[in-house]
Amino acid sequence: MKRWRRPPLQHPLASAMARAVESLSTALSPATTRNYNIAVRSFLVYVGATYPELTRLEQLRRDPHILGWMASLRAQTPPLATTTCIGRFIALRAIFSELAWTSQVAELARLLRREDIPRTPQSLPRPLTAEQDQVLQQEFLRRNDLVGNVFLLLRHTGMRIGECVDLSYDCLRGTGPNQWAIHVPLGKLKTERMVPVDAFVRDLVHRLRFFRSLDPLPADERLLAWTGTKESFLARLREYLHMVCYSVALPTDIVPHQMRHTYGTEMVRAGVGFAAVMKLLGHTSPRMTMRYVDVTLTDLQREFELARSKPRHLAPQPKTSLAPMRTGIDGLIDSLLVAQHVMEMFRRSLPNGCARNRLLRLSKRLIKILAEIRKLPTN
Repeated sequence: MKRWRRPPLQHPLASAMARAVESLSTALSPATTRNYNIAVRSFLVYVGATYPELTRLEQLRRDPHILGWMASLRAQTPPLATTTCIGRFIALRAIFSELAWTSQVAELARLLRREDIPRTPQSLPRPLTAEQDQVLQQEFLRRNDLVGNVFLLLRHTGMRIGECVDLSYDCLRGTGPNQWAIHVPLGKLKTERMVPVDAFVRDLVHRLRFFRSLDPLPADERLLAWTGTKESFLARLREYLHMVCYSVALPTDIVPHQMRHTYGTEMVRAGVGFAAVMKLLGHTSPRMTMRYVDVTLTDLQREFELARSKPRHLAPQPKTSLAPMRTGIDGLIDSLLVAQHVMEMFRRSLPNGCARNRLLRLSKRLIKILAEIRKLPTN
């Protein structure tokens, strides 16, 4: 099916801004170029309807043209997501900077300022509840159809849905006796990875290969056959999840990406190290992984009790006894050991900074003093 395309935008500034987009996106992906073009169209549609007298770049002003456009974006119904607004602001700011250079209109670079761009909202982890997870998995198993098995694969590997539909037919790799891994292709962050899986996931892949063999579409290298474009196939998967949630009386706003959050949280609670969870999810920064992982009070309590039962890196406790305090050099050594312990405990209670560092230097001096005192004769 041929995709519908919008007609070219008719505006006096359209050609200049198109040249700026072409210059900026020479080495960028088509998706980024598309985002630049969306921002340009949004801005020109607004100024074309509101300020028809605007025909030259030199006429552009921050107030009312830029501020009015930003206000119109925020006032849309339904409202645009904050991340969408951020993307359009950043894209138009880059275009104006390019035009300021190529058109020799320096004022264009100051129309959109850094402080105009709102902060990215902190996305909280959204794993499924234990009840939702159990109900959905049971329903997918009961249906045992193509898309149900796709969602089970998502749930037990933590893949993004876009990565899943790009899996190759030979994505399942043997890594040892009764050991397997899924090769996840280049995805959102342009990385690929191997995700270890168990026999259950191995059987899921075998079932998906069986469904692929029944598909009338010509065989290719993909595990899943796309019916139409990739976007239409993804829409079909999301619609299936919506239908399943409705049939089992779960909230219909559950999205496929929540299974990825659920997988990451499950791995942390199973004792998988944080660095390993990052690798499993294909993340490049710990901050990104923390957005996926739900750490509850129960998890914190478990880690706290574990730390108490197996303490590590604690300062040595000074030797104390009920015997009378020793005299002479031995008594001096005991006193210095107690002072060193008290100083170290106090130092560790301080935040990182000048005072904490200075106490560390003093503690090291005490250690040297103790070493010299132990060399003195005791008689």
